Amino acid sequence: MGNNAALYALTDEHDAIREAVREIAEREIAPFAAEVDADSRYPVEAQKALTAAGFHATHVPEAYGGEGADAIATCIVIEEVARVDVSASLIPAVNKLGSVPVILSASEDLKQRVLPSIAAGDAMISYGLSEREAGSDAAAMRTRARLEGDSWVLNGTKAWITNASVSEWFTVMAVTDPEKGAKGISAFVVHRDDPGFAVGPKEKKMGIKGSPTCELWFTDCTIPADRIVGEPGTGFTTALRTLDFTRPTIGAQAVGVAQGALDAAVVYTKDRRQFGSAVSDFQGVQFMLADMDMKIQAARHLVYVAAAAGEQGSPDVTRVSAAAKAFASDVAMQVTTDAVQLFGGAGYTQDFPVERMMRDAKITQIYEGTNQVQRMVIARSLLR
Repeated sequence: MGNNAALYALTDEHDAIREAVREIAEREIAPFAAEVDADSRYPVEAQKALTAAGFHATHVPEAYGGEGADAIATCIVIEEVARVDVSASLIPAVNKLGSVPVILSASEDLKQRVLPSIAAGDAMISYGLSEREAGSDAAAMRTRARLEGDSWVLNGTKAWITNASVSEWFTVMAVTDPEKGAKGISAFVVHRDDPGFAVGPKEKKMGIKGSPTCELWFTDCTIPADRIVGEPGTGFTTALRTLDFTRPTIGAQAVGVAQGALDAAVVYTKDRRQFGSAVSDFQGVQFMLADMDMKIQAARHLVYVAAAAGEQGSPDVTRVSAAAKAFASDVAMQVTTDAVQLFGGAGYTQDFPVERMMRDAKITQIYEGTNQVQRMVIARSLLR
């Protein structure tokens, strides 16, 4: 890993971004978080606030009208939004996930068609890789694309697609040559208005209820031939490379929700009195808070190291991104669970945000590669 100073350095600009996003999050996003969760509704207030401030897709390069922010800046944005509402943090996170394949592999013409609308906040983009029977084993996907004249025709179903019902654009992986396995998968950009394309109903979920998760349905969905991302057969490679750049954003979400839960627990335990003193006066409680803080600090550093590794084209980016995502999400689950414990009975009610944070934290261990898959990725990298 080398020495820490060379891995990343937080600049004054990074600090300014954190301050600006935290202020927006506290003022424009936090007040609606409980209601967004209770009503399973999309956080429109968050989208408006983030878009107005240019924080909805900071990663888009300046050449396409974006901010061109580095990966750490994007992680800071996602982390600070997730601190008050994980659902809302999926706006910048999924914009990155959906557009990175385009940024990495698409033709210049396709980039010019898709990226400016995302940079401007006129459109969002989702990512279609998983299927019901091809989750961790993504290469087993059944969605097919065949070339017919100057069109690609897609058939199949994608599952668990984040922000599906609010996105205009979708980066979709489909099999173009069934004989070739993973090397027969290609990537495409689909628009919500393309013929033969539909978004299914919202899933009823344990957490991140403000972010609509739906299926994508392709029934002879016809798109222009030039909407393929890169060469035929390179889709799966693009998908895997994308995750190297986006797994740290899930780590950032996890760090954010853990920090939010710790902050709430500190305030509550200082305020609540039992046996004649503040709950925070008990050493058992103090040790829990200290452990929560240590884990969050370690996770945050690892996430930023992974983000920087992507920026620097580091050879160990795959391993460190997998480590950041798995470690931070495990920390988020531990910390939010402990926060509920520290609130006692009150923590189990919806009067306080920690039960929502605990439910929201769970998904960070599952999506963008389960933590079991992350451990496989890390081990393979070590044993290669």
